[in-house]
Amino acid sequence: MLVLSRQRNESIIIGDNIIITVVDIRGDKVRLGIEAPSEIPVHRKEVYDAIKRENLRATQLDPADAHLLTGGKTPEPPGPSNAAGAG
Repeated sequence: MLVLSRQRNESIIIGDNIIITVVDIRGDKVRLGIEAPSEIPVHRKEVYDAIKRENLRATQLDPADAHLLTGGKTPEPPGPSNAAGAG
């Protein structure tokens, strides 16, 4: 792990397009500002961990329980589209 010291309003740059700036320091809390391209997700670690847990849980769903995800409606099986203009 790289450890850097920064003061308020100082930044670090990751790659060419991620900037992390120390916005405020109060007691034992540091506020960081993060500038990153919109295609790069930025999450607090506890949120990231929760997303990973939910994604793992979703992959372990029984296909027979799919109706629980659709409000009780039976999902249509995959097949040819009936979109307007098709056919």
